[in-house]
Amino acid sequence: MASTSSRKPSSFSTSIPPSSYDAFLSFRGEDTRRNFTGHLYHALVTNGINTFKDDEELETGGVIAEALIQAIEESKCEDKVGGYGKAFAYHQKDANQEKKKEIQKWRMAFTEAGNLAGYDLQNYRYELEVIENIIDDILKTSHQLLHVGNNIIGMNLLLEKLKSLIEVESNDVRMVGIYGIGGIGKTTMSKAIYNEILTKFEGISFLENVREKSKDDSSLVQSQQQLNNSILKRKNPTISNGHEGIHVIRKRLQTKRLLVVLDDVDKLKQLENLAGKHDWFGPRSRIIITSRDQHLLNVHGVDALHEVKELNQKEATQLFSQHAFQKDLREEHYVELSKRVVDYTKGVLLTLKVLGSFLFRKKIREWESELCKLKRKPNIDVQNVLRISFDGLDDFQKELFLDIACFFKGQNENFVTRILDSCGFHATIGIKVLSDKCLITFFHGTIRMHDLLQQMGWEIVRQEYPREPGKWSRLWELDKVYDVL
Repeated sequence: MASTSSRKPSSFSTSIPPSSYDAFLSFRGEDTRRNFTGHLYHALVTNGINTFKDDEELETGGVIAEALIQAIEESKCEDKVGGYGKAFAYHQKDANQEKKKEIQKWRMAFTEAGNLAGYDLQNYRYELEVIENIIDDILKTSHQLLHVGNNIIGMNLLLEKLKSLIEVESNDVRMVGIYGIGGIGKTTMSKAIYNEILTKFEGISFLENVREKSKDDSSLVQSQQQLNNSILKRKNPTISNGHEGIHVIRKRLQTKRLLVVLDDVDKLKQLENLAGKHDWFGPRSRIIITSRDQHLLNVHGVDALHEVKELNQKEATQLFSQHAFQKDLREEHYVELSKRVVDYTKGVLLTLKVLGSFLFRKKIREWESELCKLKRKPNIDVQNVLRISFDGLDDFQKELFLDIACFFKGQNENFVTRILDSCGFHATIGIKVLSDKCLITFFHGTIRMHDLLQQMGWEIVRQEYPREPGKWSRLWELDKVYDVL
């Protein structure tokens, strides 16, 4: 593919961008550049594969510069690059000792690339078949990592726990559910484990925010299309309806070892259309599902469940400091204020990030003002995330949640159930639903609720008539009761 000439060496280093490539492809031979190599290059580019080709950058017989070696070394898949031997011999003929060492390094790099397993056209009936195989193999190695953020506190230990549930090396198809309240870190954890294990699979897909992106039948079909396209990495026939989508997913994916993450699922129909049964996927596939609803995951038949818990005091302080001070340690003058903020967040990852970023580079008196405000008015960004779970309840369940938030947090479950049943709220099943959706928990027979969720409930009641407590559906603060009476 390379030939020699008396032309002066040309500089190459200025023509290669500093980015890495998915593939290196040599266009140096006239015998293939206008047919097979040209067709291969077109297929690579069409499928979104970042490909380096050397025909425009190097003159015939030009010096193979460091940047070219770097391009090959950084490529995730290399085409065979034999034929450069003559060029090496030509340049080595009159080279000094130092130059010979450089040329030898180039030889070794090209030899390593040339020794990679290749494709023999004689084993295929048509050139198109080998091109299709090359594209498939490159796409398998060109996975893109998801952005998670640096130094996620406590993540290493959590990932080890998840790995033990996922059992990457077992031969069965395994579905694992991750659940917890909004903002607790389910998506962050699923992204981190996805990045950790994706190289072990033939195809991967991360469908983020399924709840929002699959609200109705048409958007659910789009999610089916995205799942199919992201795994096969090709332009696939358009899916016209959900039933067709199920058929396409099962037909095309059931022989492949896949990693699929369905993030923030809130309806059984979403699971039935995107990951209905274990046999939709090939042996050793892993399906990870995040949700605020534990019951939904149980109904779907996941093989293992993991509840994401709040960060402990040490972890919460470290994460907050990273966002509030851009370092792991608190500023000396802000120690007491930082402790108050961390206590307020109760270990919820989203709240720590939001408040830390908001307070960054603000003065002490501004911190104090914000803390006073938070007692009366929760942070809107945090509330919007938490409110999603409340909005998904029916009318009876909403009333039940607000009653618990205003009156019954910390009370005995049986006592609360008797009172609310007498009010016609069907408390037995309602309390179970609130528990499944991670809105309440139980401890030694008493009902518990995260402080941020309770504060959300208070705010929902206040917003009924912001300046007229007498019209609120509930009164729980003594000063407000006194004012109204």
